[in-house]
Amino acid sequence: MKRLILWVCISMMICSTRGLLAQQIDTDSLLVAAYKELNQHNNPNKAKEMAWTALAIAPDYLDYHVLLGRIYQKQNELDSASYYYNYVLERNTAYYEVYEYIIPVEIAKQNPAAANKWITSAKNQGITADYLVKYEHELLMQSGDIRAEYEYLKNLLIANPDQSAYRQRFNFLDARFNSDRVGVNYSFTGFDRDGVGPWHLVGLQYIREREWGSLIGRVNYADRLSGGQSISNGVQYELESYFFTGKMSYSYVGAAYSNDIVFPKLRLGYSYFKNFKNGWEGELGLRYTQVTPPGENRTFRSGIIGVGKYLGSYWLNLRTFVQNEEESFYPAFTLTTRYYFGGRFDYLTFIAGYGTSPDERTTLGQFENRVALDSYRAGLGYYQTIRQNVLIGIQVMYNHQEFFPGRTQQEFEGTLNLQYRF
Repeated sequence: MKRLILWVCISMMICSTRGLLAQQIDTDSLLVAAYKELNQHNNPNKAKEMAWTALAIAPDYLDYHVLLGRIYQKQNELDSASYYYNYVLERNTAYYEVYEYIIPVEIAKQNPAAANKWITSAKNQGITADYLVKYEHELLMQSGDIRAEYEYLKNLLIANPDQSAYRQRFNFLDARFNSDRVGVNYSFTGFDRDGVGPWHLVGLQYIREREWGSLIGRVNYADRLSGGQSISNGVQYELESYFFTGKMSYSYVGAAYSNDIVFPKLRLGYSYFKNFKNGWEGELGLRYTQVTPPGENRTFRSGIIGVGKYLGSYWLNLRTFVQNEEESFYPAFTLTTRYYFGGRFDYLTFIAGYGTSPDERTTLGQFENRVALDSYRAGLGYYQTIRQNVLIGIQVMYNHQEFFPGRTQQEFEGTLNLQYRF
């Protein structure tokens, strides 16, 4: 009986003390002060002390468990952060903001099962925030299943075509699946000067795409006319490859050879492409061009710096070329804009540029004559996939070209591309 009386007295004292503390401490105001210590004063330890003080009074005050989770997450103590977030969601699955905190914690812990569990729970609560898409995609990237990631992005872009960062990744993945294409392209270039042109360029190509990258073989035939007569023609052989060097990078390497004056004798190229966050892409490249007009042997070296950016359904790309021959340097610039309305082969394009670069196929046979002269060009193109197997492209270009210092001509170019994928 005495023990019972003693226990009742002790219990009453504890309850009385807790009640007294609760009267002395306003837990709501303390929460505001604790967040201020964490976010404004950068004092996580003080914020912890304040949280533990409040929980000694009100252990079921979930906001303090969230606060402790935030503190431990910022301190990269992920197990502790996960514990407090789980504590909250196990008691209140409608505590929406915690989903945004706990999912990246589980991803960082490489615990995809837990992350997917909370993503599903968030969706069941009716949450449709963008961060769920971001974290679902991160989990797919972690899994290494590029086919599942590709299908996820494909469906996402159908529903939300303006997701620029995902458009970049989708196009990157689309080139990693086994496919083969054969194609033909034809370009016609006309001039406003009497007795000049037209020029014809025909190319046959085979493209082999695999998970490691692609290999492209191409044979080109060019024929230049003047006054209705062919004055020069010839064949060029090309071999190119795009190969992946990481989850967010790839390279280009190419070589072309011809023994005919209508093409450069030798062309070599390399570029490194790096994809960054938020739809950015960078390029660093080199080109080597050797031309052998009668009695001459000239070599040009070109450096390339390129910057690309996805903006919704648009892709913008600016490339700068600096060409060098001996002591002379010649700049060139190309701005390319694409508007995607489907997959990576479905887009409208606008091109504008100044100068002559070694990547322009139709005029490459006169590269040594044009590189030091002014050139202003602009064009439009339309490309689309038909029934998943047929790829078509139509492009027109206008070029205001200086052909001799102080003297210019107008050039009009039309290009037709046709490919079959199998």
